[in-house]
Amino acid sequence: MGAVGLQTHIWANNTRSILLLAAFPVLMIGILYGVQLILMGFGFLPGTGKGLGDDMALAASWLGWTVPTAFVIAGIWFAISYFGSQAMIDVMTGARKIERKTEPELYNLLENLAISRGLRTPALRMIETDSLNAFATGLHEGRYSVTVTRGLVNTLNRDEVEAVLAHELTHVINKDVRTMVIASIFAGIISVIAELVFRGLLYSRGGGRRDNKNAMPLILIGLAFAVIGFVLAFVIRMMLSRSREFVADAGAVELTKNPDAMISALRKIEGRSSIKGPDEVQQLFLDNQPDGVGLEGLFASHPPIQKRIDALVRFGGGRDPGPWSGEAPSAWDTSVPMAG
Repeated sequence: MGAVGLQTHIWANNTRSILLLAAFPVLMIGILYGVQLILMGFGFLPGTGKGLGDDMALAASWLGWTVPTAFVIAGIWFAISYFGSQAMIDVMTGARKIERKTEPELYNLLENLAISRGLRTPALRMIETDSLNAFATGLHEGRYSVTVTRGLVNTLNRDEVEAVLAHELTHVINKDVRTMVIASIFAGIISVIAELVFRGLLYSRGGGRRDNKNAMPLILIGLAFAVIGFVLAFVIRMMLSRSREFVADAGAVELTKNPDAMISALRKIEGRSSIKGPDEVQQLFLDNQPDGVGLEGLFASHPPIQKRIDALVRFGGGRDPGPWSGEAPSAWDTSVPMAG
């Protein structure tokens, strides 16, 4: 993509991902500090009985033990998610592992792409749904997996399916699939912390002592820390997901040498990609673009398909056939959907 070449974009994407991931622990500390201020304001934690600055300093001093405790809990959560993420994703999406004997053409396409890059072939999974989508998961060699939907295999032709598999394999090659899984785990931890605290305050009905004269400022400042941290964690996940899709599209073209196949695949997928699942999983999908505009589009986890196609036309030399009519091909060749 562009004169600097695909590899430069990959390096830039990986560097940005590392920096953004490094921000998650910082955000977690900020949210924890905000939570402590809120609890102090509501009287669940003791104040100094002095000025606002003294109360805030006291809350900051508690970070010396609350932060290590929080990170130990987060570490346990991360370990569970690390080893059980694929099983959890399979349960949430209904994906099942398939073998070469049941889907030989599909399996061979993925295997050939992996061999061309000297990679161990990822596991192949299928979701029995008419929706058109795909995603890659995994944290290290031997645990990577590529999942496609039955609708995608039945609707796309061979070249288009190969382009989609190459797109997902690019996520594996660039290691950004690992980045997204880790980011989803971190964001999940932050989300649960925030939800538990606010639910606790809601159901407590202000049961703590309220003799702290700095109660309202502490609550407002704490809310500001917590809300900003939560929003930034969400935005970071959006930035990671959006940036990686352009690079994966370009990687698919580099692998297949066929930009037209990637473009036509995106056209067929456009508006037909909806799959139910947690937000953390949907951000791994090939497409998760909402139909709405405005704020809904602003907070979308994926760039609009039209922008992705425009980039492939501009930098990959592909041709845009326009919106797909839905017409089915008539005979088996490279323009015919793969057998299900």
